[in-house]
Amino acid sequence: MKLSVVIPVYNEEKTLAEIVRRVQATPFEKEIVLVNDGSRDRSREIMEQLAREHPNVRCFHHEVNSGKGAALSTGFTKVTGDIVLIQDADLEYDPNDYAALLVPILEGKADVVFGSRFLGGRYARVHLYWHYLGNRMLTTASNMFTNLNLSDMETCYKVFRREVADRIQIQSRTFAVEPEFAAKVAKLRARVYEVPISYAGRDYSEGKKIGLKDAFIALWAIVRWSVFHRMEPLKRG
Repeated sequence: MKLSVVIPVYNEEKTLAEIVRRVQATPFEKEIVLVNDGSRDRSREIMEQLAREHPNVRCFHHEVNSGKGAALSTGFTKVTGDIVLIQDADLEYDPNDYAALLVPILEGKADVVFGSRFLGGRYARVHLYWHYLGNRMLTTASNMFTNLNLSDMETCYKVFRREVADRIQIQSRTFAVEPEFAAKVAKLRARVYEVPISYAGRDYSEGKKIGLKDAFIALWAIVRWSVFHRMEPLKRG
């Protein structure tokens, strides 16, 4: 089993080397696909240095910032592994959770795994009530349209069997990619599991990028991908 870890990067010079170090420390055969989404700091140079140091690190660059969805779209077209996992470039999410996230897929029970910050991981930073409330409202709205019972639709940690990742043609450019993923795995009738994860969230002074505008974009994305998009379900055995 080979794991492809896709990491979108936008102005993460302070954390990029450390998150790659933590991902490298996980005990899996892996490739790390870094997608620089038009960073204006030293992220590009750090990425290239990491690629020189580690044969399993591959770098791709957007010359203009286009959004998280655009970076993931590029990354998903470059993966070569059997399982695809999304990792943010900051230090909010802990790669030590990979082992738990992969279990449902490796046991043949799941096609997709969402890591949930609200199911009781090893630790979670307590902060930003309005951000938490917005997340819960968006997750509820998504569940109403998809008929999934997710607790954390907006989570970074989403893991896909390669066959499922290949079926999801990412079209959202922004953070609206999160409800797009939920809607599309529902339409594929994928077997979806959730796993508790740890979370060390940043606040806005530390670089958190999601705001009220993103919530309205996400609401439209929920409706768009749930109501107006058609997909053929996965074929099984």
